[in-house]
Amino acid sequence: TIERAHSPKNLWEKIKLSKNYTKSLAQLDEHLQYWPKKLLHRNKQRLTKIHQYLMRMRKLRMKTKPNLVVISKKIERRESPSSSYSWRTTETSIEKELLERLQKGTYGDIYNFPEREFTKLLDEHEEIESEQSEDEEVEEEVEYVEDFEDESDMEDYEQQGSNSDNDDDDDDESSSDEDQPKRKKPKRQPTQKGPYVEIEYEHEQESATS
Repeated sequence: TIERAHSPKNLWEKIKLSKNYTKSLAQLDEHLQYWPKKLLHRNKQRLTKIHQYLMRMRKLRMKTKPNLVVISKKIERRESPSSSYSWRTTETSIEKELLERLQKGTYGDIYNFPEREFTKLLDEHEEIESEQSEDEEVEEEVEYVEDFEDESDMEDYEQQGSNSDNDDDDDDESSSDEDQPKRKKPKRQPTQKGPYVEIEYEHEQESATS
């Protein structure tokens, strides 16, 4: 008001508006009735905008929002898939190099390698050695069986020769002495491929009964 023009700090008067929207508009019309229409309309626009802000804030409080957490860029780069892939490739290259050096025996007894990678490489090396030793044992067993098969064939051949000689002797004895009973020929057992086994046959002659 013009009566307060001599004190500029008191030239403007603050009036607290009510929380109700319609009542606050009526207060503006009452206190700004002598002001230009343009300023009155601008104040009403500002009042409506403030009420819209308050309504929006109430709605947001009613809704559940996700909790946002701040992540630093360093951690994000460290956990990115590209960095993990590069870490895997470096780990595999280190394992290969360690294995080559272990096979060559370039180092002594004391090692300063990471324990996890070193134990893993030692386990792999032991598995490879055990597989090689098993393959060598299998080859030796196969050769041993083949040798026994050759020996069994030779024994069969010798038994056939001895059987033929025994047949000739039996014919001579039967012609000379007819009273003696005929000898029982041993039946030839089927040969089985396997380890060498010696078999002895005993021929018993029954006394001639008169």
